[in-house]
Amino acid sequence: MSRISVRGFAVASATAVTTVGAVVGVAAGNEPASVNNTEATAADATIADIPAGAQAQVQTASLTQQADDQSTQADTAALKSAQESARKAAAETAKSKKDAADEAKAKKEAEKREKAQAVSRSATRDASDFVSKGSYSIAETQSMARQMMASDQFQCFSNIVDHESGWNYKATNAGSGAYGLVQALPGSKMASAGADWQTNPATQIKWGLNYMNDRYGSPCGAWSFWQANSWY
Repeated sequence: MSRISVRGFAVASATAVTTVGAVVGVAAGNEPASVNNTEATAADATIADIPAGAQAQVQTASLTQQADDQSTQADTAALKSAQESARKAAAETAKSKKDAADEAKAKKEAEKREKAQAVSRSATRDASDFVSKGSYSIAETQSMARQMMASDQFQCFSNIVDHESGWNYKATNAGSGAYGLVQALPGSKMASAGADWQTNPATQIKWGLNYMNDRYGSPCGAWSFWQANSWY
């Protein structure tokens, strides 16, 4: 407890007591004491000069005020802490949900792609399974394509080839240099599927099928992209 607060209380208490005494003195015919003198004297009073009961009141009032101040500060700090914790928790929850959604999407796309590739591999023949010829008709080329991919993928593959080359395995784009059934750009890319890429439609089909599976998951995935963009 500060000296100032005690002294202030002492002044008030001493002044009140003296005032009462003065009134009683007047009633008894005595000269009233000066209130100013009383206040001056009380101003120099310490806690020891205040009656025991008044001391208890001063101490109780001060402790109560301190407790109220500390409680208010504690409540404010607790509120700020709770708000910050809630903000962090909300941010972490949002990030976790986004990460989980992204992971689930990526996993689903990977599974879809792997499934399509597995189906294509398990139900197909390889380009090397066909005897090489000097030339091939559209019907022969389409027949090879059917045998080299899953039945549910052939129509999508055929739609792309129809637009790109009209099933002409020697089709050349004079402007870009794209070549073959699937118009590989440059055509020499198809050498990864076989050295006879310029003359063997089966080699071109093999390369085109691998390209569609790798980039779009399947020929139907490539066809969906083609429909939206007119290229693949």
